[in-house]
Amino acid sequence: MARLEKSATINAPVEKVFAFIDDPIKQMEWLPSIMEVKDVTGQGVGCHYRWTYKMVGLRLNGESTITEHIPNKRLVEQSKGGIVSTWTWSFEPNNSGTKIDLVVEYTVPIPVLGKLAEKLILKQNDQEAELALANIKLMMED
Repeated sequence: MARLEKSATINAPVEKVFAFIDDPIKQMEWLPSIMEVKDVTGQGVGCHYRWTYKMVGLRLNGESTITEHIPNKRLVEQSKGGIVSTWTWSFEPNNSGTKIDLVVEYTVPIPVLGKLAEKLILKQNDQEAELALANIKLMMED
């Protein structure tokens, strides 16, 4: 299983940052390769939605469920389908802002994409995570 770890400090209150990331529909604004988020049901633990994600030119469909939800502190979501992954977000007040730590553990869909593409995918996903946090920072800071 591949693993990404990223951090960012955002000059916005933790409540605002958490609420933004906690809304699956908002992924369309900050996650560059997400193509669609739909069928969102519930809130907090048990929130479930379907998504379409583009990876190295291929459309992958899947679904995610929130498995841990501690407002303004921690958010964990598990995905299955085109990509099996766990996204763990940690939020911490930092002066007047928010420190975010993101850990993404995922399985590269090798039968779909091929073993030769694995290194390219790992690098692309690392860059994608960096850009996603930069987008969140840009959108949250006034």
